[in-house]
Amino acid sequence: MKHLGPHVSATGGVENAPLNAAKVGATAFALFTKNQRQWVSAPLTAASIDKFKANCQQVGITPEYILPHDSYLINLGQPEAEALEKSRASFLDEMRRCEQLGLQMLNFHPGSHLKMLSMDDCLARIAESINITLDKTQGVTAVIENTAGQGTNVGFSFEHIAAIIDKVEDKTRVGVCIDTCHTYSAGYDLKTEEGYRKTFAEFDDVIGAHYLKAIHLNDTKKPFASRVDRHDSIGKGLLGMDFFRRFMKDPRFDDMPIILETPDESLWPEEIALLHRLETE
Repeated sequence: MKHLGPHVSATGGVENAPLNAAKVGATAFALFTKNQRQWVSAPLTAASIDKFKANCQQVGITPEYILPHDSYLINLGQPEAEALEKSRASFLDEMRRCEQLGLQMLNFHPGSHLKMLSMDDCLARIAESINITLDKTQGVTAVIENTAGQGTNVGFSFEHIAAIIDKVEDKTRVGVCIDTCHTYSAGYDLKTEEGYRKTFAEFDDVIGAHYLKAIHLNDTKKPFASRVDRHDSIGKGLLGMDFFRRFMKDPRFDDMPIILETPDESLWPEEIALLHRLETE
């Protein structure tokens, strides 16, 4: 069974996120546990934590189907020492918020070399950042999201992600989130039946299927291998409905959070219903 839901607002407190997810028919959801565009946010209150857990229970969404996302400011591969420490401190705070909320995963973009580090050094620095954070936390898995490769972002190839994981000391607490828009834009052909088969076979060969913890299921506005990250609503972009039909019938993606980061939130209920129809037709 597929567990689907969007990245919902936590405006007014994290406790509102599960209620917002339920309103659109979700059985999974993503959220920011603090303002994603600020380095420092007020700590979670005991009341918010308790309400978040109670509301999750009320709507029937359990922690294994909740995928919090860290701040967009964080760069775990940051070349400059002072900025790196700032990113690492913020990432640690994000992981500790997940601990407090009883969540099992934190999704993050790996980082950028900013043309100041070699690719290998940047990937090693990201792994070091993960190791530092895992040593200071428990129970939360660091889930690396593949990127489209825009600008100086790393993580657009499966080899990049494998290199990071190779240097993570506690491999029981590291995983991967595949974003379908990013994957196609990075040059992995998910659109055709043969390309779809080859892409996930390559993921298994290079990274290992057991590391796949979550999916960002998005259509794309930009052409294949464009290295440009522009999400589109389900069925409105270039991936085509055959891809979404194939994906929804693929049992490899059962029992993990499948998150929509599609741009028109008014379509979320329709998109979720459409995807579930594709699963059963």
